[in-house]
Amino acid sequence: MRIVRSDWANTILVCKKCSKKLGGGFGPKGKTSLAKALRHDLGVRKGRKGALGIIEVKCLGVCPKGAVTVVNGAKPGEWLLVAAQSDVAEIADGLGLRGVVVRAAAEV
Repeated sequence: MRIVRSDWANTILVCKKCSKKLGGGFGPKGKTSLAKALRHDLGVRKGRKGALGIIEVKCLGVCPKGAVTVVNGAKPGEWLLVAAQSDVAEIADGLGLRGVVVRAAAEV
């Protein structure tokens, strides 16, 4: 067995199927996926060296109309249905990510 280090303080799962159905649905033109928009808004790098893991998963099985399903790894019992064109900054605040990214960056 081998262990690989990660700098993640938390993990966010975003349904890729929901994002695809919306054609992105976020960002200024409404064509950016929620995962990309969150990474950009929070200034998080992609991959295991980022302060936070934002992962697109195949399907979470909820399939809401006009929304994307999001799961915060710190609160797996609460799944969020994020409507298209929602403010990405408000989504990040609602998930409690601002403090996580700041703390993780300070620890590095």
